[in-house]
Amino acid sequence: MLAHGALLRKNFFSVDQLVAIVNDFSNAGLPPEEVALMSFAQKIITKAGQISEHDYDELRAFGLSDEEILDVVLACTARSFFSKTLDTVNAKPDEVYLDLEPELLQILTVGRPFP
Repeated sequence: MLAHGALLRKNFFSVDQLVAIVNDFSNAGLPPEEVALMSFAQKIITKAGQISEHDYDELRAFGLSDEEILDVVLACTARSFFSKTLDTVNAKPDEVYLDLEPELLQILTVGRPFP
């Protein structure tokens, strides 16, 4: 969360926007396509066995191809694998993330406390 949040903060969103996205992306003023993608990603992580053709059809309605949908699936599952690996080996985030605004550091730190 820290790495991705830092990139989003640097390149796309204000602190307030990023906090709103983390707290409730469906009501953070994002375009409907992005909300649909984030909902799909969330379902992959929390309820992968419940993904259905309806979920794919929702993304296809926004013009995503099956290849693009697979890219989302692979990115989500690879990130989940990587996050669990880092957590298992008790990896510590780089100190550069201490430069994030305090509210972002608090909301983006998931799992073990940092620092």
